[in-house]
Amino acid sequence: MTSRQEISATHTHRPHRKSFATLLMTITLLGVFPLDVVLPSFPALSAQFQTPMSNIALSVSLFAIGVAFSQLLIGPLSDVIGRKGLLLAGLGVAMIGAIGCVLSTNFAGFLFFRMIQALGCGCFVLSQALIQDLFEEKERDRLRILLVTTGGVMISVSPLLGTGLQHLTNWQGSFLVFLALTMLVFLWVCFFLENVRPTPSAPRHTMYRAYRLVFGDASFVSYWLISSLAFACHFSFIVVSPILFMDRLGLSDFRFSLILLLYGVAYVIGGTLAGFLYKRINPNTQIFLGFCLIAFAGLILLTVSRQFGLDARSLLLSMILCTTGITLARPAATSRAMAMFPENAGTASSAGSLLIFITGGLISTLINLGDTYQENLLAFAFMAIAGIGLALNTRLKRQTRSNPSP
Repeated sequence: MTSRQEISATHTHRPHRKSFATLLMTITLLGVFPLDVVLPSFPALSAQFQTPMSNIALSVSLFAIGVAFSQLLIGPLSDVIGRKGLLLAGLGVAMIGAIGCVLSTNFAGFLFFRMIQALGCGCFVLSQALIQDLFEEKERDRLRILLVTTGGVMISVSPLLGTGLQHLTNWQGSFLVFLALTMLVFLWVCFFLENVRPTPSAPRHTMYRAYRLVFGDASFVSYWLISSLAFACHFSFIVVSPILFMDRLGLSDFRFSLILLLYGVAYVIGGTLAGFLYKRINPNTQIFLGFCLIAFAGLILLTVSRQFGLDARSLLLSMILCTTGITLARPAATSRAMAMFPENAGTASSAGSLLIFITGGLISTLINLGDTYQENLLAFAFMAIAGIGLALNTRLKRQTRSNPSP
């Protein structure tokens, strides 16, 4: 339950909801530029740096892992010194990395500055901690559903945006727009965001003890693993989609972008359904429904690809079903995890994001190494992930029944 001190802090520091939601959505938009808007530029990047497209896809997976490790430091520090300064510092580092990518003349230099950009983008993890700091329980759930849905719509639109930028400004365009948006967020945070810190009564921990505290709670880790596994389904598809659609199926970057617009439909459906269900069923049931959809999506993809070969329609249908399931499972699991340590929201957020990005990065890397069998590996990954997620959810549900919250 939310502590009395936390409620007091929430009312003291409550921001204007629409303004803060706009900031969070802009940060979510920033997150899609390094990972998704750049997708249509894979062929141009491959030609620019004279390296296979698989290496460009690998750079996206490494970017995710870099973000994960930067969050190890950012979250616990924010619990001690506040969120604002670290958010500003991270935005500044991300801008330096983006500038370096634009000016790179070889793939090694590009990869180095991509990692610098990733270290800066680690500050985006603080959005979850800020939601925990500044809003009450029902508002948190609504904001998290809004962010997952908004993020999905942005992801589906981002390839079309990336295609336009690619044709107008070559591959550098996505990095230049990222720079402009980052500067806007930097100014917004600088002038309008309070430096939210833990309440005076909240216990202070060293970084080691803070992580030991949160990782020592099996339920906390399980809920974040559920969220991580759901994210891995999305991230794996995003990483291999340019290879499947453009390289294997021979679609142009423009047609690839148009197809992925339908991907956003799943996020809208999932977000609407999640918003309807979260008041009517418990989170564990919502998680169960989400992973059932993910398993079904994997089964469809595997069956169709083996019977008829890789096909854009079956691939997209599978992803729409899978993404609807992701949108159901992730917000429910994240809210349950973040509610366990409100006094260490920064550490809790970083610990969860570490699991999310490492899981997504490793699974997508393994699928990417499958060469001409990515669609089969993707299908098997969906079904295996769903199985693990359902097992974790079942164990958590049994724990809740045996130890009900007061």
